[in-house]
Amino acid sequence: MHDIFYTFTNKDEGNLAYHVPDKKENVDKNRLALSKKFNFDIKNLISMNQVHGACVTVVGKDSPRVIDECDAIITKDKDLTLMVMVADCIPILMFDKFKGVVGAVHAGRNSTFQNISRKTALKMNEEFGCKFEDIEVIMGPSIQKCCYEVDEKLSNIVKINFGIEFEKNRYLDLQGINKKQLEELGVRNITINDRCTMCSGADYFSYRVDKTCGRFAGIISIL
Repeated sequence: MHDIFYTFTNKDEGNLAYHVPDKKENVDKNRLALSKKFNFDIKNLISMNQVHGACVTVVGKDSPRVIDECDAIITKDKDLTLMVMVADCIPILMFDKFKGVVGAVHAGRNSTFQNISRKTALKMNEEFGCKFEDIEVIMGPSIQKCCYEVDEKLSNIVKINFGIEFEKNRYLDLQGINKKQLEELGVRNITINDRCTMCSGADYFSYRVDKTCGRFAGIISIL
């Protein structure tokens, strides 16, 4: 049995993304402070240039520290810390304590429509032999169905492709769609944080509240 560390940051840890309007030195400082707070080596932090797609990449100690055009990363390497950055999209962390495998997933609307959660769990199974019933999933703070309003075209896509239960008056339940994708594989241990990044207060960055906002993160590693 492997010990797993994971957490979700908030505004207290500052902006952790370089691709938003912020100075590089500020992001460097925030990331270094995060590594000290949670006791991981900043040199072994792996993040992604997230593109709202469905590419799932296996990473190891020799991988680049930023994975291009990718929305999910998985590893069995104890020396690495994986990071997904968000501001309304769902930061999903997955792990198998028995096989010692962890993953970080960026599940925005487009990635959800492309079955990113399902593809990540399948990759864990195919690459490392993880049993679906052993995979644990944590969905972090994100925009919830109380606030995630879309146009009629998108709401119809959800009703037709995923089910009417995930759409109500043009408000979408992305968490529910991801949960369904995973449950259909046999993943049962799924925890959903019900904190809405848009309406629950000022603790988390929200792109819908402020288009120039920073990004908070989900991080995960094998101890």
